[in-house]
Amino acid sequence: MRIHSLQHVAFESPGLIGEWAAERGYPIAGTRLDLGEPLPSLDDFDLLLVMGGPMSVNDEAEHPWLRPEKQLIATAMAAGKFVIGVCLGSQMLAEVLGAHVYRNREKEIGWFPVQPTGSGGLLSGLPAEFTVFHWHGETYDIPAGVLHTAETPACRSQAFETERCLGLQFHMEMTAPIIEELLVHCASDLGPGPYQQTADQIRAGLWRVEPARALLYPLLDRVARRAFVVA
Repeated sequence: MRIHSLQHVAFESPGLIGEWAAERGYPIAGTRLDLGEPLPSLDDFDLLLVMGGPMSVNDEAEHPWLRPEKQLIATAMAAGKFVIGVCLGSQMLAEVLGAHVYRNREKEIGWFPVQPTGSGGLLSGLPAEFTVFHWHGETYDIPAGVLHTAETPACRSQAFETERCLGLQFHMEMTAPIIEELLVHCASDLGPGPYQQTADQIRAGLWRVEPARALLYPLLDRVARRAFVVA
């Protein structure tokens, strides 16, 4: 299975997803949209990975590459490819599927628990509650006709899926160095709020990277099996 990652900033890379791919022997290539690199063709990949970033899906005037990126996502799913969207990537998936992306009532930044909805799907087998990393200020309506699979008190739209995509608003893929980069490059996002931790609190929770890995790898294995079926 060939994976292609769409990356929007240097500091939001595939992280643990890349480590999983290497361990499973799946080649992974990438495009840096922010550097003007060209998008891949459909023949270049079996699974498309759309990463996070500090921009909004609505910032097409400032980031003109957003429009063709969304077109690629839609075309890939229509062609039977599987797409994983993480944070900004999940918001792109939601918009491509017809939902509205907008500012959430609260920023959600730090280590907070996620609750699966019990709807089954790819998140089946995860605990009834698990704590992972979050860094977002926007959210989206759950698209019509998809399976809504996870939520938090701060943000109802945490995960959804179809036969051809998985959207994760939260981060299971981040390593400690990636989180440190976020704390440097996106420090202005931090502030008071019921669902915002301080930089010190975030660093104190870096031990949670390994438990997240233990949940992420089986989830990605399930994605790989489904991607092979729909490819």
